Amino acid sequence: MEEPQITSPGTSVINPKVLIMMADYGHDPTETAVPYTAFKNAGYDIKFATENGKPPRCDKKMLEGFTQKLLGAKKEVVTLYKKMAISEEMRHPLSWSDPSFSLDPFDLVVFPGGHEKSVRQIIESPIVHKLVLDYFPKTKKPSKKVIGAVCHGVMVLSESKDANGISVIRDCNTTSLPAKFEQAAYWGTRAVLGDYYKTFGAQSENTEDSVRKVLADPSQFKASLNPGPFTVEDEQYNYISARYPGDAELFAEEIIKLFESFHKIV
Repeated sequence: MEEPQITSPGTSVINPKVLIMMADYGHDPTETAVPYTAFKNAGYDIKFATENGKPPRCDKKMLEGFTQKLLGAKKEVVTLYKKMAISEEMRHPLSWSDPSFSLDPFDLVVFPGGHEKSVRQIIESPIVHKLVLDYFPKTKKPSKKVIGAVCHGVMVLSESKDANGISVIRDCNTTSLPAKFEQAAYWGTRAVLGDYYKTFGAQSENTEDSVRKVLADPSQFKASLNPGPFTVEDEQYNYISARYPGDAELFAEEIIKLFESFHKIV
């Protein structure tokens, strides 16, 4: 067992237990590998989970060929992804459909994004929705449990609704993929890639609209069209969200900073 980290004078961090929840295929490699690497470097205990314990694989279009060079992961991120893909954690994930599976043992649950249609496996999963409905309320401050979601990962939360149709993030401040980003990517690549950038098909609503409509007030959706790093931390819950791959590094940094704040030595 690793010793607790000392990150700076006066600060002690107990290594959090992290779970990265994924579909079998299609997540964005940057939104997965960058946080994974940051948490790994911080000494966190990381596990992955897929529906039936199958090792997940990220979107090939973001990792290979002209699509990678044009719109995909940066070269250094591809290297991080390859290292992550052969890790024990990613090669031997848990199964979130196992009847005995629970999110309770974890201090941090992360939902990476990805627009490839296969990610609908997790966005639409009633099993995952039930798990989130149980776990999300446990992140209410001053809890030390945390949820993080990027891009389409936020839709897993927005679609996790109780019997009255109320989403777990109804009262939260959040971000997700801005509609203008999604539309620019879709129309800019439509001639070559068809509806690749529309996870639910060409005529489906934008991710931003899907998230906004479950909020108590649309103003809770925080958007920035500046491509520079941007994240949102909710005031009531330990919930941090981000928009797209360009936010992945800051997203991980803000989560790590949050855990550090839990364990400051007074």
